[in-house]
Amino acid sequence: MDMSDLMKALGGIEQKLAAFEEQAKGEIKTVGAMSTETKNAIEAISIKQREFADELLALKQRGALPQNETKADGWGDQFVKADAYKSFVGGQTQKARFEVKNTVTGSDTTVAPDRKPGVVSGAFQMLTMESLFPAVPTGSNAVEFTKENVFTNNAAEAAEGASKAESSLTFTLVNMPISTVAHWIKISRQLAADNAALAAYIDLRMRYGVNRKVETQLVSGDGTAPNISGILDTGNFTAHGYADANLGSTLKKLVLVRKIMGDLWAAGYPADAIVLNPADWAQIEIDIFTANTNMIAFKYDEGGRPILFGVPVVQSVGMTADNVAVGAFGSAATLYNREGVVVEMSDSDGDNFTKNLITLRAERRLALATERPAAIRAGDLTPA
Repeated sequence: MDMSDLMKALGGIEQKLAAFEEQAKGEIKTVGAMSTETKNAIEAISIKQREFADELLALKQRGALPQNETKADGWGDQFVKADAYKSFVGGQTQKARFEVKNTVTGSDTTVAPDRKPGVVSGAFQMLTMESLFPAVPTGSNAVEFTKENVFTNNAAEAAEGASKAESSLTFTLVNMPISTVAHWIKISRQLAADNAALAAYIDLRMRYGVNRKVETQLVSGDGTAPNISGILDTGNFTAHGYADANLGSTLKKLVLVRKIMGDLWAAGYPADAIVLNPADWAQIEIDIFTANTNMIAFKYDEGGRPILFGVPVVQSVGMTADNVAVGAFGSAATLYNREGVVVEMSDSDGDNFTKNLITLRAERRLALATERPAAIRAGDLTPA
């Protein structure tokens, strides 16, 4: 029996065995036991199946079956198969030269590349500013609030029957419009349909791009429409007011931060964060280490985040270099979210339909309302 006949017979046996097994299941379900005829038939077919398996093994041992593995030619095999060697042995040449390949496993063009899943991403910078403020939703296109302007406290002791001191308190009505941060990109329809991982990554990048811009706007947005009014916008903070002459001769940046913290405490706003550009914080750490001083006021928490004078240091890529902001951010401002980051797509944009393109747009609507400018003190990190 040759190979094709053997495989055909083996397939027929397997079909018969499966049919009798189904018949046995039906008998067990109906009468609670397998009939003797069915049991004997299954045993007979099982014996025949084992016989064919033994014959298949014998064919394989004799080398009658095709083998999947191919042995790569070693250096000696390549040598004796070379045309130059054959010419030398046949006396046609007096010397032979040939090139030996280190690895011979088939043509490179037939080997499929090892394609890795997913997309190797670019940098995603840590965004920290938004976590400093309480966030609440809004359903309007503007936020209006009343802010304390000036409180003149003239409270004083008064004798019995004497006139009491008069204090004054003024307020300002502030209207803060909702800002929109957005961008768009075009991709092919085929990309969106055929490469789900890449399309999802583009969606992620678009969302990140919006929030990366928000990070900068929360610090330095100038409030001129359509910009957000950030913490360093005029009127949203109190200048620290220190000059270089007030900071001593060593570790001036640290002295400045500590003085600002003292002023905030005196004003009734104990600091909950120190916001610095990452490069500036790196220089402060270097200054501490190179000063060779045991500065117990500087440490890291369990998560590796720096703590300075008991207050967390927040590194933000949105903070302008050589500037510092220290404040009670949790009570200084409120973040109003009109819409989170929304990603939409459409082919009804320009000639998208005829070019099989899709426009992806990501946008977010929000506003930062700084209700207590006195709770944030900011300015140059290295004042003149």
